[in-house]
Amino acid sequence: MTGRVNPLRVLFAILFLGIAGSLILPWLIELQHLDRSAHFRSATLDLGLRERVGQAGFIAALSGFRAPVAAILWISAHGAWEKTEWGKMAALFDSVTALQPRVLLYWDIAAWHMAWNARASALQDLTQPSEVLRERSAAQYVALGRDFLERGIKNNPDQYLLYESLGRLAGLREVDHGAAADAYAKAASFKNAPPYLKRLAAYESSQTPGSEREAYDRLLSLYREGMQQRVPTLVTRLHEFEQKLGIPKDQWIDDSATRDPSNPLKAPKRLPP
Repeated sequence: MTGRVNPLRVLFAILFLGIAGSLILPWLIELQHLDRSAHFRSATLDLGLRERVGQAGFIAALSGFRAPVAAILWISAHGAWEKTEWGKMAALFDSVTALQPRVLLYWDIAAWHMAWNARASALQDLTQPSEVLRERSAAQYVALGRDFLERGIKNNPDQYLLYESLGRLAGLREVDHGAAADAYAKAASFKNAPPYLKRLAAYESSQTPGSEREAYDRLLSLYREGMQQRVPTLVTRLHEFEQKLGIPKDQWIDDSATRDPSNPLKAPKRLPP
């Protein structure tokens, strides 16, 4: 038996939904704004993640227990590292960073394990007789490390730490001093960044062929900022460029103020490079 639709009830329902929607809409817009301002771009909890963490872990993550699940997986990744199970470790790190994309430590350590530990293991893998293949495998692990850092930066563009780690990886592992200088310079641009990042950017720039004059000007600019920047490495680099570029001696820096007055040969207290 079908009943007749009451037009007044339909009209009342439409009006109720309209009023409720108008009240909720500003809150939803503000929530979206906060989400964007926090740069929260967490990965989707998909079937791939479910396979790695199991049904119970997946349900826990969906229920709001991402942090505990990520911590458990992090411990498992540490066990994989001890057993040199690099593929398993990388997959676990993928899950950890998907669950907690705003935790810088997870991205940073994952990249370090890939680009340093896994790379070193690949180069020393005597079960692989071909040196070419060992080096290729090592390069792939470095690329995985870069991938972790780049994805971490996308999720945390408001923090300098991962840019600094990217500069370290580019300079030491990829031997790309131009890319390293760019990454360090980006890290140094943050208000809370430590001053040594400017120096690291200048050092990497000074190792880029063809940019000697630019590097010298950059180092000299840092030197003129004051004693905070006048560490021994900076002074030494400047003296090297003064000679290499043929800078007139009357324009050379006077580094006497950076020495201990009681011992002209003694360098000042060691600061970050």
